[in-house]
Amino acid sequence: MIHLVCGSTGAGKTTYAGRLSRQLGAMHLSIDDWMVTLFSPDMPQPLDWAWIGERVARCERQIAATALQLGRIGVASILDLGLLRSDDRRRIAALAAEAGLAVHLHFLDVDPVERWRRVGTRNAEKGETFRLTVTRAMFDFIETIWQPPDADEMAALNGVRVTLQD
Repeated sequence: MIHLVCGSTGAGKTTYAGRLSRQLGAMHLSIDDWMVTLFSPDMPQPLDWAWIGERVARCERQIAATALQLGRIGVASILDLGLLRSDDRRRIAALAAEAGLAVHLHFLDVDPVERWRRVGTRNAEKGETFRLTVTRAMFDFIETIWQPPDADEMAALNGVRVTLQD
């Protein structure tokens, strides 16, 4: 089983994925951990979205390959990749289906005002799920590419809508 956790910035994906990982005994694979560890020291300033996007795509491909390998040996995975666009979610689901693995989509549905509040708190507190400071410009950019799953996608990917309370 591969669990896909999707939601926009500040929805609580990493918190939720961590809880789900402990609950299910599944491997939590987080794009933020990979990006910060592998590329943060080399990140250009000012931010270059093309540079970031290429590296995100590389990490997503490797994380998906790792999840498929884990699935083949009977270990469930939780992909905490953001999965901002429908085509990204469907692409990973297709890879899982080709490997004979089931997919379960977890959609963290949180209002943008609340998400920005959470981001501000996370930026200030730098707690357990903090990986990098998310600026308002970064948040707003992500909002332009975020595509919440529709009813058809939720049905196709065995989706569940999740709301997290702080």
